[in-house]
Amino acid sequence: MRADEGAWRAPQHSLDPYATQPPLANPYAADASQTGGIDVVETWPGRQAPGFPRDGERPGSGPANGDGERDGDGSGGGAGGRGSGGGRHGRPGRSGRLLRGRPEDPRWARPALLVLLAATAVLYLWGLGASNYGNSFYAAAVQAGTKSWKAFFFGSIDASNYITVDKPPASLWMMALSGRIFGFSSWSMLVPNALCGVASVGLLYGAVRRVAGPAMGLLAGALCALTPVAVLMFRFNNPDALLVLLLVFAAYCVTRALEVASWRWLTLAGVALGFGFLTKMLQAFLVVPAFALAYLIAAPTGLRARIGHVLLSGVGIVVGAGWWVLATILWPASSRPYFGGSGNNSVLGLAFGYNGLGRIFGGDGNGGGGGGRPTGQAADALAALGSNASGDAPTAAAGAAARAAEGFAGGAPTGPGGGGGGGFGGATGITRMFSDNFGAQISWLLPAALILLVGGLWATRRAPRTDRLRAALVLWGGWTIVTALVFSYMKGTIHEYYSVALAPGIAGTVALGAWSLWQTRDQLVSRAVLAVSCGVTAVWDFVLLGRTDWQTWLRYPVLLTGLLAAVVLLAWPRLANREDIDAPTGRLTPARRAVAIVALAAAAFGTVGAPAAYALETASVAHTGSTPLAGPASARGGGFGGPGGGFNPGAARGADGTNQAGAAPGGFPGFGGAGGPNGTGSADGAGQPGGSATGNEAPATGATSAEGQTGTAARSAGGLGMDAQADSAVTKLLSTNAGLYRWVAAVSSSQSAASLELASGGLPVMAIGGFTGSDNAITLAQFQKYVKDGQIHYYLGGGGGGFGGGGNGVISQITTWVEANYSTVTVNGQTLYDLTKPKS
Repeated sequence: MRADEGAWRAPQHSLDPYATQPPLANPYAADASQTGGIDVVETWPGRQAPGFPRDGERPGSGPANGDGERDGDGSGGGAGGRGSGGGRHGRPGRSGRLLRGRPEDPRWARPALLVLLAATAVLYLWGLGASNYGNSFYAAAVQAGTKSWKAFFFGSIDASNYITVDKPPASLWMMALSGRIFGFSSWSMLVPNALCGVASVGLLYGAVRRVAGPAMGLLAGALCALTPVAVLMFRFNNPDALLVLLLVFAAYCVTRALEVASWRWLTLAGVALGFGFLTKMLQAFLVVPAFALAYLIAAPTGLRARIGHVLLSGVGIVVGAGWWVLATILWPASSRPYFGGSGNNSVLGLAFGYNGLGRIFGGDGNGGGGGGRPTGQAADALAALGSNASGDAPTAAAGAAARAAEGFAGGAPTGPGGGGGGGFGGATGITRMFSDNFGAQISWLLPAALILLVGGLWATRRAPRTDRLRAALVLWGGWTIVTALVFSYMKGTIHEYYSVALAPGIAGTVALGAWSLWQTRDQLVSRAVLAVSCGVTAVWDFVLLGRTDWQTWLRYPVLLTGLLAAVVLLAWPRLANREDIDAPTGRLTPARRAVAIVALAAAAFGTVGAPAAYALETASVAHTGSTPLAGPASARGGGFGGPGGGFNPGAARGADGTNQAGAAPGGFPGFGGAGGPNGTGSADGAGQPGGSATGNEAPATGATSAEGQTGTAARSAGGLGMDAQADSAVTKLLSTNAGLYRWVAAVSSSQSAASLELASGGLPVMAIGGFTGSDNAITLAQFQKYVKDGQIHYYLGGGGGGFGGGGNGVISQITTWVEANYSTVTVNGQTLYDLTKPKS
């Protein structure tokens, strides 16, 4: 086989429907009519007979030696002829295997893989520290995990273990272990997530290579690496980075299981999905239908065994997730933190409520129509800013605020930022993944994936049941379809960055679908599907680039080259007929080879050029906040999760994307923001500690009502907003005699607590109401007992708090009691209550 020939097809098996040579006899093969031509050993599932080559490669003609290797001209002794050096019987040593790859691969395959992984590492690691702590909510939990093993185990946001984050702790474990080894910092926290991205690309390559060869594996890995939302999340500290890695690893295990009906590999896939549950709960299970269907269809064994193996993988899921869930159930509630977001202090309540059915159907803390949103007076005031009594055209700031209100109400906001900063998915429906909110994050290649999936299934329609290519299409295509449909019709909270879970599925589907059609390119239908996928992708990229004012010149080269590639694909037989093949070498003549290279380059640029440019721009921009967005800064506002963005839905947005004066009620005043505990607003949203008028640098902290003075719709309880910087004088005050108290301060929500903890070096701060301020984690009586026992030093802020929740009035009750009974301390305009100094 020529050095480059094996790159374009999968390892050949006996009776392979795409085989280019007659199948070789295999003494270990079962009845080919039952297995679709794949060499299978009829022993207990998951085992291969001695000497059975890896990857199902045909054995050589020589006899097997004592180590199960074959001599002669087979695969066993051939490796040594490549100079890879080192091993017994001519096999390459470990270093040779790492650098030169498998003997059956072309020589360039492993170096190309190493280049891909190195380039991915540079893309994900370069300038990583610019994002600082990313999402301060998770950063504070990571910091707490470096200081307390109990906080580490449960995922507490404070080292004194009052309340956890609203997700399981698996991703926090990874980052906290790094912090314990290297010291807590932005880099030690973010680097593990970047390495998750590199590992995901490598595993995706491995899974696709086993089916379609190294060239398609490289294509799938590159497509995943250059997906804009993937670049975003692998450089961030949300749980999605580890989740994607676990999902890709599970898919790799299923791919291995499909080769020889291995229940071991399938069970390992279940264990990986169980750890996925410990990362982001039920979202990890969206791939289960595709994995199970692929195995039930194509595993080379009987139906009863296939069903049994799938059920056994379910046991693996239970084992992977159940050990931690069981530990949380058996652990006395009085000696562990409250599970934030659960509603009933239960992990299962969190999984099937707020993070489960609540996401699908809304309710249980999840807002309808794409996320929680301001209601009542806040929503009315925001909507009112879009017009005036005289019917005149609204101002730029008022119009932007009206669009923000529309986005929070579940509509389809204008612009990629989704109401000035992203964070909510817009209206439900089949087009959600292509909307302004999600389009530039994930949908660049989604149309091509859907087209190529249909084409690939058509191309393999006559293949045997166990055809591995079709099984792989079911696996990766099913992953894409199920996940996209669930995201499209979710009525609860959904953020744009969730779509990173689609990136491996889309990449794998595109690579495998294109390869299956290329194998049958002599048929007009196959060429037509390839051409349509290429042309549609170019047109869609043209549309997506037109939604922003970033690099508009790129639209036209992308469109033209993509359409050119589509035309070349349709005319391929005329460009590569038999007369253009050099008989001695079996290759195209130099002229036709040049045409093929031009066609390939045009197809690559026309389909991948736009998302690659968008991804590179994403890597060059710092991202902070709770709901970051991929892409250039011009495509994102500063609101909920914009660059540096604290959550300030009430703030009007100007034409330049900055927070403007006159924010409507419902805004989230920052710590030390205008008016302090009374919730009154500053005219410019700045001038107070932590305040800023610009959404792209720091969140606006003032919230002025429609009446111009008091924010009646939502009063701040010491809220720092999301990722606002705590005032240095306040953190210095909290650090005084900090060791005498279990919590140096109490605030309304986890976001406020996180900012204080990060600024103070990890001093524990009680987040009374959890992430939204609405968790019923404590009663007034319990809080009074903590104060009486001298466990809390300061209380920051007034009533309300969070997302307008207030823990069913608990925060308001605590605020009223504190204000009536304890002395105040004012630092840089911020009011604190010293709980060690009663007024009397």
